[in-house]
Amino acid sequence: MRKKERFENVIDWFQKNMPIAETELHYNSPFELLIAVILSAQCTDKRVNMITPRLFQDFPTPEALAASTPEVIFEYIRSISYPNNKAKHLVGMARMLVNDFNSEVPDTLEKLIKLPGVGRKTANVIQSVVYNKAAMAVDTHVFRVSNRIGLTTNSKNPLVTELELTKYIPKGLIPIAHHWLILHGRYVCQARTPKCDQCGLRPFCKYYSDSHKLEKDS
Repeated sequence: MRKKERFENVIDWFQKNMPIAETELHYNSPFELLIAVILSAQCTDKRVNMITPRLFQDFPTPEALAASTPEVIFEYIRSISYPNNKAKHLVGMARMLVNDFNSEVPDTLEKLIKLPGVGRKTANVIQSVVYNKAAMAVDTHVFRVSNRIGLTTNSKNPLVTELELTKYIPKGLIPIAHHWLILHGRYVCQARTPKCDQCGLRPFCKYYSDSHKLEKDS
């Protein structure tokens, strides 16, 4: 199956079977989402959602967070991965928002990646979810699923994966496609034991086709 045809089939399936796909992080403002995404690095959304309500309540604005210290923030987020670094990032991010961006979350990659704790993936999430831009954030789920299905080459570079996906996915669908791939990876195409028997993408999946062929040949 040619790559273009595979993309078309996969997109058509998702449009019919997952017309609504959104982030599972809880937030009420761009600022809260930025905090949540920074915290979610190498951590589950479920764990992040457990600790953010109190954090958001006590530090509802960039000014409030900027006036705090990493030591104080650490106590709020100590149960997640890398709390020391993330506490420093959150305070540094808030101070830069206040000092350089009029307390507003930027809407471009170039500005977002200036913020402490914000890399290309986080910046793309903000651009996509908050500003509905055609930005594809490649996390572990997107990386694994797109490679398995055969949408992308077996590259070890997330940027290569991002560029391949944005080349073939229509611009207007890129924001939701990001969530299609994440949710599919989280609940169906899991890392250790993909649930191929429950997957509607089997007819278009390179991984399933290759493994099925091996079973027949053995």
